[in-house]
Amino acid sequence: MLKRILIITGIVIVGLIIFFNWFKKDTKKHSPAATAHYAENGLDININYCRPYAKGRIIFGDEEAGALQPFGKYWRLGANEATVFENKQTLLFNNIELAPGKYGMYAYPNRDKWTVCINKEWDRWGAQEADMTQDVFRTEVIPNNDSPFQEQFEISFESADSSGNFNMVFHWDKTMVKVPLSSKK
Repeated sequence: MLKRILIITGIVIVGLIIFFNWFKKDTKKHSPAATAHYAENGLDININYCRPYAKGRIIFGDEEAGALQPFGKYWRLGANEATVFENKQTLLFNNIELAPGKYGMYAYPNRDKWTVCINKEWDRWGAQEADMTQDVFRTEVIPNNDSPFQEQFEISFESADSSGNFNMVFHWDKTMVKVPLSSKK
């Protein structure tokens, strides 16, 4: 009897592992994985995230209006896994010092400001809200809600200006957010 229970338990566990891996792979067809990379002025930054499509939906807005990402609610800055921000050198992230490391990055979008968060937990799957006690810091930036339409969510970097300052850019639908970055001097 014990042997039968162990065999059934093993089969269930293997089945769950196969299902979970299939589910992760299937969801990436709709929100493919992407990497944003910046390598200038002695900095090396990588962001791994997934890129959902707008598909005619209301992206940012009021929950009552059916927005995919309601104002004031947690967003992992993409889809599927947590968005991972990795920097190899100390940098200034909107004038806040960030030590080299691998971090989870998420946001609370609002109409007039976004709160962007850097968190110690980076290896997470799904839309559950990050553990705020693991936040390294939070910072606020101003969105531009009249940008050219962008069907698929994108994170990119602008080139540095003459003083070495540059922006990390989040762009989806008609919303663009720029987060100032620079090397620590």
